[in-house]
This record gives sequence, C-alpha cells and structure tokens, in this order.
Amino acid sequence: MNNKILVIDIETTGFLNQGGHIAEIGIVELDLETGAKKIVFDKVCREDGMTNHSIHNSWIVSNDYMTATEIINSRNLEEYREELQAIINAYPLGATAYNRSFDMDFLESRNFTFPRKLGCPMILSTDICKVSWNDYYQKWKWPKVQEAYDFFFPDNDYTEIHRGADDAFHEADIVMELYRRGVLEV
Repeated sequence: MNNKILVIDIETTGFLNQGGHIAEIGIVELDLETGAKKIVFDKVCREDGMTNHSIHNSWIVSNDYMTATEIINSRNLEEYREELQAIINAYPLGATAYNRSFDMDFLESRNFTFPRKLGCPMILSTDICKVSWNDYYQKWKWPKVQEAYDFFFPDNDYTEIHRGADDAFHEADIVMELYRRGVLEV
C-alpha cells in the first residue's frame, strides 16, 4: 500500500498578489507509515518576468537566504514543468505545504495541478501550538514553521534556513506529528 505524500516548500521574490516569482522549489516524500523522508525535488529556478531589481530587492535575497546570482543563473521554471507535474501526479494520497495557500496558490497560478490537496499543517497546528499574538488578544495566531517545530520537538536544534528542500524536509516532521495525532487526515 502506498502511504506516501508530498510536502512542498517554495521560495519566492515576493507575494503572489504583488507580482512575486518562484525562485526555488523543494519537495519531500513523506512515508506516513514509517516517517521516512526523502527529497524528491530541490531546484533553484527563475521565471519570465523576473528582473534583476526584483531579485536583488526580494526578501529572500535581502535576508541572505539566497543570492541573486544563484537565481539569475538558474534554469527557467518551465524547464522543470513536466518533471514537477509528474512528481505531483505520482502521489495519489496527496500533497501539502506548511502554508498551503501560499505555496500551492503560487504553483497553481503557474498551471500546476494537484490531484489531491491535504490539510494545511500551519492551520492544523494553530490550536495545538497556541502561539499568542499578545497578552490581550485571545485568539491564537498561525504558528511560523520555527514556532511549530519548536513546540512539537522542544529538544531540537533546528533553525529554519528558508531554503525549499531543507524547509520541506523539516516541515515533513510537523506533518508527520499532525498525522500521528490524528489531526491531519489522509
């Protein structure tokens, strides 16, 4: 029986509604029976419409997580289209991403399709992690990846590096924990 799903993480030059572009895609296979993880896609890419200005001024480059040079010198996302869609299609149990609407909306806006989308780990973690906005606001905020990871794995030494495959690899741990707790349904 196939117990494997995908966990996806992308890095971008900005938000989708502000004209951002995809700069990196990382995809991890997660075996829900064993918890085993395997990186199945890890590529920096560029898209038509990216400018040197938008790349150099992006959050991901400005904060030194990626260099402008590695984005500018990468292959075009379109060169990976068939490979990416084949990977997505090969996992009938589905795919998710830590902030599912961010990552998957970006990919869907580029005409990638997901046969089955699983619940969003960020949203599913909210009432478990109970990260407060402040002392006065009673509703829990959506936990950042680092906050959720630290909650579920308090003895860890992980620091999120904002790189697609590494982030997806660690987000898969959160997904697995949510699955074990019966919160993520497949």
